Amino acid sequence: MPHAPEPDEDDLYASAPPQPVFHVEQALLGALLLNPHRLDDVSGIAADSFSTAAHAALYAAISTLPRPDPAEHAKNTTWLDRVLTTSREQARGLTASYLHTLIQVCPWPSHAPSYARMVEAEHARRRLQTAAERLVHTVHDATLPHPVQTVLTEADALAAVVDDIANRFPPRAGVLPRTTAPPPPGAPDPAEAVEEEQILLATATAYPADIDAVRWLLPDDLTLPLHAGLWQCLTALARRHEPVDPVTVLWEAQQRGLLDDGSEPGEVLRILAEPAGSVEHWGERALQRSLLARAEHTGRRIEAYAADPANTPFQLVVGARRALSDIGAVLTRWQHATAATPPQRQRPAPTTRAGPPTTTVAHAARSTRATR
Repeated sequence: MPHAPEPDEDDLYASAPPQPVFHVEQALLGALLLNPHRLDDVSGIAADSFSTAAHAALYAAISTLPRPDPAEHAKNTTWLDRVLTTSREQARGLTASYLHTLIQVCPWPSHAPSYARMVEAEHARRRLQTAAERLVHTVHDATLPHPVQTVLTEADALAAVVDDIANRFPPRAGVLPRTTAPPPPGAPDPAEAVEEEQILLATATAYPADIDAVRWLLPDDLTLPLHAGLWQCLTALARRHEPVDPVTVLWEAQQRGLLDDGSEPGEVLRILAEPAGSVEHWGERALQRSLLARAEHTGRRIEAYAADPANTPFQLVVGARRALSDIGAVLTRWQHATAATPPQRQRPAPTTRAGPPTTTVAHAARSTRATR
């Protein structure tokens, strides 16, 4: 078989030391080039399972060309020439010498099924990482007209990848990945989140009867510990049917130790001073932010698991499913929040203020959009 070097032959090798899977792929391809009939023992992989374009092109050629007669294959390189010609249509850098290298570096051609299983496992890890990256990217795509629906679609696609890997590699035991998960992300726009949560708290203080309509909103959905604590105060007072106004909420906050971190009473009264729009609207906004943040954290957790080559497919399945369950918990509440609700009744502006007004243009604009 003639040697036909190309200027880009060096591109077959990574500039950095190749990963273990590169050597596994070489061993598998070498086994199949030496004994094409071993393709019958290989399952679970396709051309896109390989980590390089050259290896993918070689496998595609090996698996599609008619297999040679074993006796003839042992005497000449006719079939190898065909494999090279076909694979070079997709990877010009391939050479005859590289095919011979693959055959030489294969330690045991009979181990081809084991090599294929390793290639399949690495491909599963890359698929999971790609799906998780897409989920994180979607969370941050500010151009989406319906961000929650699009993010949930990507989460479903990620879950489908996890299910497929689980079918290929059934978990042996519930062993979580040993990789350290990243911390939860902050709000994409902290200032907007803080402002909207303050309006939510103030509006719930002014209209406590509406708190029961947003039982799907939990303290953990709010971005600041103080806001989460004040929401607990509001829901507790409403549940006990006690009077709700800025002063009673402040007193409840003191009883719960919310002021122990240095928060000033005047700051709490200021937060509760300016209602606008409806509790349902601002609660839904907070829940949407919480859902998107949970989706991002899920994606980043799975990214971290998949980026660690020490994690087995079994561990990736267990860790990914545990992470995806966090989205499911918020999704159930989101579905309740966005179910059809009766129109909001018009209310007079509250007469009681806990402090001087601090209305801003942003508050006024949001109030106009939010009033139902």
